[in-house]
Amino acid sequence: MVDERVNATREAGTVMNKAIWTCFGCLALTMLADARTPEPQSIVAETDDAAILEQVADAYEALMIAANPADEARAEQRAPTRWPDVSPEHISSLANEARLLKGRLTAMVDHSSPEWAILSHLLEQLIMEDQFDTARIPFTGDWGFHASPFFEAANLRIRTEEDAEAWIQRLNDLPRYFDDHITNMRRGIRTGWTSHSDPMTTTINQIREQVVATAEDSPLWTPFETLPERIDPETQTALRAAGRIAVMNAVQAYGDLLAFMETEYASHVRPDPGVNSLAGGQEYYDAAIRDHTAGAGYTPGQIHELGQQEVARIRAEMEAIIAELGYPGTFADFLNFLRTDPQFYPETAEDLLEKASRISKRLDAILPEYFRTLPRLTYGVKPVPDDIAPGYTTGRYSGGDPEEGVAGTYLVNTYALDQRPLYELPALSAHEAVPGHHLQISLAQELRDVPRFRRQYYATAFGEGWGLYAEKLAGEAGIYQTPYERFGQLSYEMWRACRLVADTGMHWYNWTREEAEACFVENSALAPLNIKTEVTRYIGWPGQATAYKIGELKILELRQRAKDVLGDDFDIRAFHDAILGQGSMPLNALDLQIDAWIANQLAADDELTDTHSP
Repeated sequence: MVDERVNATREAGTVMNKAIWTCFGCLALTMLADARTPEPQSIVAETDDAAILEQVADAYEALMIAANPADEARAEQRAPTRWPDVSPEHISSLANEARLLKGRLTAMVDHSSPEWAILSHLLEQLIMEDQFDTARIPFTGDWGFHASPFFEAANLRIRTEEDAEAWIQRLNDLPRYFDDHITNMRRGIRTGWTSHSDPMTTTINQIREQVVATAEDSPLWTPFETLPERIDPETQTALRAAGRIAVMNAVQAYGDLLAFMETEYASHVRPDPGVNSLAGGQEYYDAAIRDHTAGAGYTPGQIHELGQQEVARIRAEMEAIIAELGYPGTFADFLNFLRTDPQFYPETAEDLLEKASRISKRLDAILPEYFRTLPRLTYGVKPVPDDIAPGYTTGRYSGGDPEEGVAGTYLVNTYALDQRPLYELPALSAHEAVPGHHLQISLAQELRDVPRFRRQYYATAFGEGWGLYAEKLAGEAGIYQTPYERFGQLSYEMWRACRLVADTGMHWYNWTREEAEACFVENSALAPLNIKTEVTRYIGWPGQATAYKIGELKILELRQRAKDVLGDDFDIRAFHDAILGQGSMPLNALDLQIDAWIANQLAADDELTDTHSP
């Protein structure tokens, strides 16, 4: 997963380092900055579709640069000095500009290009965040505004005195940023739009970890530990002194946020896990499904039914592996065996990280057989930071930055080692590193001759669908070396199938948390802690979890379509290049993209036949 981002879309436009983080969708617009929006009058009337598309793309790029302090600073070749503006007035101003731009797109005759679909989706996200005022619940349990600063600190490389001063200014802006989010959450209390207790409790625990005694105890201090030698010693001393004050101001902001969450917000959380208990919640969930599944066209009810079908199919494959092993007990007995036998669990965090690194190198080795085009950017394997690990997912990819020379990161959760089974590690590594998120996201970042938003865009169903497809591809490449690892891959696939059932169950059919957990407990080998952490995430992030299976099934459908049409001329390496070669996109645009690629392959074959005919 990318948070994510992503990284969930992952930065100022969608979830964590969009990417990231991930995730890399829905938090995005609660993290947009003070905009100097382009005047609508500047978008002149134009009848040519190509010109309209270029105008809208330029206007969107300008809007996002003005709206996001990090993008604005990058455009000005400096470090950012502030955090985003998350006020409802600002979000509404962005949405109003988005409505104007969306109207221009809709008026076009040709809606078939990936760029049209991407722009349309990005503008719809801006509109949706304003329509439902989602800034009232700015955290998911898995992620939130409070987590962004220490991820920024972890990735920050101070190269100049100006960089250090910018980070100090940014730290000093953190109290304002948190206060704005508190204002939004108070509006949520007044209007009855609040979190469920479980994501809130996880978030409170994460915030509490940031309330430390000294600046050096805070992850926000990390950039000051490696000031470059080109900064003279006297200036370094002064910068660190100012940095200590700024870090402690930020720590105080975490303390104030903690007090608000514990004494004011906690008494107003909603009792039911599903958002359909909120005013307009059912309409919001329907919109969230459309956003995360990006052009797939499913209703919540159809997703729920699809999930049940996938659970039954995968369960049969799991039963076959149990029979292959000759295990004498029931399915439930086998799951208990996997969850409790020490042979399946690492003894130390270092052991887990070493095994993840070794598997990642094996995965690196298969790439040339399945891909013509590989990214230049490398990645590393690191543990999830200790202060967020207890409530964090089992693993995640954090996107790098080829322009800044920052490698990608495959994060592995080393908390509660008795909940981190090794038989799942190959599938996790394939998803988060290669051929999953690192490969897909880095290739997108390295695209040339496309607008910046194309390189940064992260459609959840595309990115997470690719990650799940990568798990299956790793199996086809022989990465899973034992029946237990093959069962682990199926357990991970079952995890994503149960998401379709559980997410729609809670948010559409009024299920309890216990009803949602049952699918995972009864059908997968996931550890109990992982199940609880994941269901908390689904409660706090409606719709996102459905995108994985939806995206994977679309990619598999397109691969089979290409095989059926091209027959012996089908080339898996060329197919993967066609899937990833234009970056992330909504699934309906991907469908058109692969149809066009198939037609081009047929035309090339016909031309070759004509050339060699007698």
